[in-house]
Amino acid sequence: MNTCDIETIVESVIRELQEKVFVMVEASGRHVHLSQKDLYALFGEGYQLTPVKDLSQPGQYACAERVTITGPKGSMKNVVILGPTRPESQVEISLTDGLALGIKAPVRLSGDIDNTPGIVITNPANGRSITLDRGLIVAKRHIHMSEEDAKRYGVTNGQIIKVKVFGERPVILEDLDVRVNNNFRTAVHIDYDEANACGYGKNTKGLLLS
Repeated sequence: MNTCDIETIVESVIRELQEKVFVMVEASGRHVHLSQKDLYALFGEGYQLTPVKDLSQPGQYACAERVTITGPKGSMKNVVILGPTRPESQVEISLTDGLALGIKAPVRLSGDIDNTPGIVITNPANGRSITLDRGLIVAKRHIHMSEEDAKRYGVTNGQIIKVKVFGERPVILEDLDVRVNNNFRTAVHIDYDEANACGYGKNTKGLLLS
C-alpha cells in the first residue's frame, strides 16, 4: 500500500467520523410566518405564496414575497416570508434587530408566543398593513433532529444540551433545545447575532455536548 492509498483511507475515515459526530449548523435571519388570514389581509383574498427556495427542514420554504416590519423606533424592509402559512402569524428577529425596532422581544422557541409583543407588518407593494397583537420573538437556539438521530446521539425531545460551534471563532453555546420529530432533518439553528459571535460560515459544523 502506497502513501497515496493510506491518505485516501485516512480521509475517508475522517469524513465518516465527521458525519457521525458532527451536525450541520445553520444561521437564520429575521423572517415572518403568516397565518392564512393575515396573508389575505396583506396580499389579497385567495393569494398564494410564491416558493423560491426550499429550506433544510422538509416542507419549509422561503418565498419571493417581502414585507416591512415596524416598531416604535424604526422599520426593517425586505423581510422574507417563510411558508407554508401557520395557524398564527409570528415574526422572528435578533436581539440586535429589537434594539433598532425599539422593541424588547423575548427569547422563545418558535410557536411559543403567549405574552409576547406585537409588531406592524406592511406589504410595500400595495401599502396594506396589519398590526399583530403578539407574535414577535427572538428564536431560541435549538436543534431539529429525527428520531433515529436522537437515538444515535443519545438525546430526547425537550432536552437541554450544549453545542460547540466550529466557526472562525469557536464558541460553546449553552441552553440549546432538542426538538425531535421524524419529519425533521438534523441541524442546529442559531440567529445571526450568535452566528456573528462564532464566525459562522458555509458548512459550519457543531459538536453536541451533554
